Order: sequence, then C-alpha cells, then structure tokens
Amino acid sequence: MNSTPVLHLPFLPPWDWQQFQRHFALRLLPGVETLDANGYCRSLRMGSVTGWFAVRPLPETNSLELRISPSALAASAALVTRVRRMFDLDADPQAIATHFAGDAVLAPLVARAPGLRLPTAFDPFEQAVRAIVGQQVTVKAAVTITNRLVARLGEPLADAPASGPQRLFPTPEQLANADLSAIGMPAKRVAALQHLAAAVADGSLELHVEDGADALVERLCALPGIGPWTAEYIALRGFGAVDAFPGADLGLLKSPVWGPGGVNARELKRRAEAWRPWRAYAAIYLWERYGAAGDD
Repeated sequence: MNSTPVLHLPFLPPWDWQQFQRHFALRLLPGVETLDANGYCRSLRMGSVTGWFAVRPLPETNSLELRISPSALAASAALVTRVRRMFDLDADPQAIATHFAGDAVLAPLVARAPGLRLPTAFDPFEQAVRAIVGQQVTVKAAVTITNRLVARLGEPLADAPASGPQRLFPTPEQLANADLSAIGMPAKRVAALQHLAAAVADGSLELHVEDGADALVERLCALPGIGPWTAEYIALRGFGAVDAFPGADLGLLKSPVWGPGGVNARELKRRAEAWRPWRAYAAIYLWERYGAAGDD
C-alpha cells in the first residue's frame, strides 16, 4: 500500500479514532473491510470504478491520512467527499456542544466524551442492505448474514492488496436477482431486501438525500418491509443526515440516561424536538452511553 497516493484530510478537533475503531469492529465485513488498531481499509465501487482505499489517523496534525488504489484514482475527488462524510470530518464539534450545553440529558454526555462524530457508511445502498438484514436481530447476527451475502455474491476485487479486502459488496442487480434461500433470514425480510435492491437497480427508488432526509424516509417507507426505524436508520447511517432520528430504536429507548425501564417512544420523540437540527448527534451520544453494551 505504500506506493499508493497519499492525501491528508483535515478536521476540527476533537475527533476520536477510537470511536470509529469501535464502530467498525462491531460491524466489520471481513471480505470487504479490514481493520486494525490504527487503520481501516475497504473495497469500493463507484460507477464503473473499483478499487480500495485505506485510512489512518494522524492526530498530531488533526487530519486523516487517505491512500487510494491506483485503480480508483479516476474517482478520487468523489472518493474524498465520501470518506470525509464517512468519518464526519466536516462537523463543527464546538457548535454541536454549544447546542446541547443547556440540555440536562445530553450536556453531561458531551462533557464526558466531547466531539463524538456520526460514523456513516461508505455506500448508502450497502447500509440500506445492512439495515434491512438487521431488522429485529443483533448487530452480530446481522453481520453474519451480510457476510453470507458477500461470500455468495461479492465479486473478487481485481487489485486486492495482499493483506486487505478481497471482495466487492454485491450490486443492487446482483442482490435483486440472487437466490437467497438458506441465507438465514425470514422470507418476508428476504423479499423486502430484494424489493429494495430491484427498486434501486431499475431506478424507481432514488437513494439520495438531495431533497432532504424526510423525503428519503418517505420513499423508503413506501416499500414493503421498511418501516420508520429502518428508513430513519438508513438516513442516519447511510447518508450522515444530521437530524435523522430513529426514535423507536431500542438502544435509544433503553439508554441508561433514562433510568430503570428506559423511556417510551412518544416521550423520546417529544424530548428530541429540543435537539433539532442535530438529533443524529443526540442519538450518537445516547447510543454511546448505552453501548458499552453496544447494539447501536
């Protein structure tokens, strides 16, 4: 990897690599991603371009080092944009902290872990797949099933680094047309996954947030098998939508900040109104508090 071009992507501190390391460790797809204590690498597909990229933190310079495979250089500008979003490098942590400073629930969490970011998937379609697979199961179970999808359908990466990712995540077309029997999901969830993949493949579902996260949530909820939690989670984790808030999420409802028994969804939705326009960061802090147990 040392012969590949190197870029430095700056950010405003604080920014904690360990937050991202924990996030990826819980969700890692070994064929598609590799992770160690000081870096992350994954395969990529952007249009007709395939390849890989690798990042490692450079805390002494408040930047993230990005290496891009020669095969992916044609997409380097778009790739930089995606990596910046993936690692939330454009956030202003002081503005977010100031917004939450008067909130009795969030202010102590921000003081305890200043500058938490919003880890976002590299590819929104991949995140949508993960969200559907993850309905009503643990993160660990969802990763196991998603790994089966990669093993069954993922194409070998042409210029795979020796110790890096070896496969590409399946395309919408591949998933839509695959035989997913015995993959380990209920038939209705398989149908929901393949309906989503077919809609993305034929263009009837526009998977973007250019017209706002609420519009994306509405489009997703119109598909069979996708409810508000899944749609909001895709907006949050797939696009880094800063005000997305999956208010029915168990980790948010059971976060220890609420005390024994947690809080109900209606009360959480009411409280969350005060956190706009940064509700996704509120979710990150609530999950972080919940999550040394970790299913966020």
